[in-house]
Amino acid sequence: MSSRVRSFAPLVMAQSRVLVLGSIPGVESLNAEQYYAHPRNAFWRIMAELLQFSVALDYEARCEALMDSGVGLWDSVRECERPGSLDSAVVDATIEANDFASLFARCGQLRRVFFNGAKSEQVFKRHVLSTLPADCVAELSMRRLPSTSPAHASLNFAQKLSAWTAVRDAIDVR
Repeated sequence: MSSRVRSFAPLVMAQSRVLVLGSIPGVESLNAEQYYAHPRNAFWRIMAELLQFSVALDYEARCEALMDSGVGLWDSVRECERPGSLDSAVVDATIEANDFASLFARCGQLRRVFFNGAKSEQVFKRHVLSTLPADCVAELSMRRLPSTSPAHASLNFAQKLSAWTAVRDAIDVR
């Protein structure tokens, strides 16, 4: 069985102002064809709390609520070799980054990027920044947040939620 994995299409609208970037979907997410499908991943609970929608909504409605709030969602990695779900298992030499130059050109209001964990930030800075126009890079505000993955157990839900309020604060700033 191949351990080559691909990310999903971005969940963004032209008016998205904030972009949350994961690394690449885990096995459960890939099987469900949904971002953050692992039941213990805190992403949807955090977003529901911050953006005031019900975490019980179906997947499409949660995605719509996220985008209606001005938050887009994507992954730094387009494709790579990775056995299992852990970011630590990504074979770095096989990483192909997503096309952010096209995304930023289509979504001209995207200026704030939040990384859902260290791997996403590492890939973006190593594989993406040098491909972007200098004026785009100069306008970007980037910040790593603690991973919402259940594998990142050094912080509890309340601590992760507290750190992730930066996303809500970023969309409230006009």
